[in-house]
Amino acid sequence: MATIYLIRHGQASFGKENYDQLSSKGWEQGRALGRWLKNKVTPAAVFGGNMERHRETVEAITSGFGESLPNMQSVEGFNEFDHTQVVERYRPEWADREKMARDLAAFPKPASAFQQAFEKAMGRWVGGEHDDEYAETWPHFRARVLAALDELIEYVDGGDVLVSTSGGPIAVIAQHLLQLSDRKTLEMNSVIANSSVSRVLYSGPRRTLAVFNNYSHLEAEDPSLVTFR
Repeated sequence: MATIYLIRHGQASFGKENYDQLSSKGWEQGRALGRWLKNKVTPAAVFGGNMERHRETVEAITSGFGESLPNMQSVEGFNEFDHTQVVERYRPEWADREKMARDLAAFPKPASAFQQAFEKAMGRWVGGEHDDEYAETWPHFRARVLAALDELIEYVDGGDVLVSTSGGPIAVIAQHLLQLSDRKTLEMNSVIANSSVSRVLYSGPRRTLAVFNNYSHLEAEDPSLVTFR
């Protein structure tokens, strides 16, 4: 059986003007993963969403890998959902980033406060009662991720593949393969580490989730590299 390595992008630049860029820690996470992958896998192809953080993660992996990898082929289906819209439909006033920053700064742990709000916003989106407010509904998001997975497998037709993507698509693929509820899927999504690796084994129509959210490469090099946002 061949393997699809689903890689969550390195840490993005939360709170910065361009969130989509990797942070300095995100670059190091990607390089650490590249060093770990070397001598373990020779990918037949590399795919990724077309977001900047997906492309930069592949660049960081290549740097750590120490030799050329196949050029990344962009697949929109592996993009993350619009987390900005999901949050703003739950808290419309947070469309003003300065207002959001002030609100969060009032909490002893702003990052934890944001995470709690984000989880509620996700629950609202996934619940389906407000689908008319979102450009992409939860069912549509799931469908396009799974369609991208099907198309990738058909295109590659065997061989190991790296996929640079985000937590949402990884959680959706895990949900599909394990037949999980939406609630369990959201719980899984919240613990997917930056630059972690989940492995899907495939052969013809058979697909199995063999590994989920492995970030031992970070723990082995420097535990402070482990991040979830």
